[in-house]
Amino acid sequence: MDVWLARHGATEWSRSGQHTSFTDLPLIPDGEDEARALGKRVAGHEFARVLSSPLTRALETARLAGFGDRVEVTDFLKEVDYGKYEGLTTREIHQDHPGWELFVDGSPGGESPEQLTERVDRLLESIGEADGDVLCFAHGHILRAVAARYLGLGVRVAGLLKLDAGSLSILGHEHDHRALQLWNETR
Repeated sequence: MDVWLARHGATEWSRSGQHTSFTDLPLIPDGEDEARALGKRVAGHEFARVLSSPLTRALETARLAGFGDRVEVTDFLKEVDYGKYEGLTTREIHQDHPGWELFVDGSPGGESPEQLTERVDRLLESIGEADGDVLCFAHGHILRAVAARYLGLGVRVAGLLKLDAGSLSILGHEHDHRALQLWNETR
């Protein structure tokens, strides 16, 4: 069983670099195109389960990719809670907090790295060993954390993984262990 990660298509804030967790933004037209392109890239592949964040941008990506009729919504795939940093860019945050790193420092009033680790571990436990591949539609930072934890690494490693809007990644296996099979493919 492999875990396929589909980051939602572009929104106004993903393009501007603003941190977006609970602000429920729609896809922009380019993001809709990215969602349809994701659907073409995974077309014909059988998935045992299709999971999505409950936020509009992820659900709309799942729908436009052709999975709206079978998606299971889970709060485990919500974006990392940025708390007081919601809507700010990293540059703006660094003006008051130089060197801030989401996966090391968390966000005031938001989710800590420990809370994020616990949530991602619960997601992976809920996926378990499905009877086939699992496709997850979600957001940039949560999917980076999923990849780090799937590989058995600390969540801080997620900060080293770039993930673009509309991208596809696959968490698979190599010999007898988990491995990164595909990362940040945007074709």
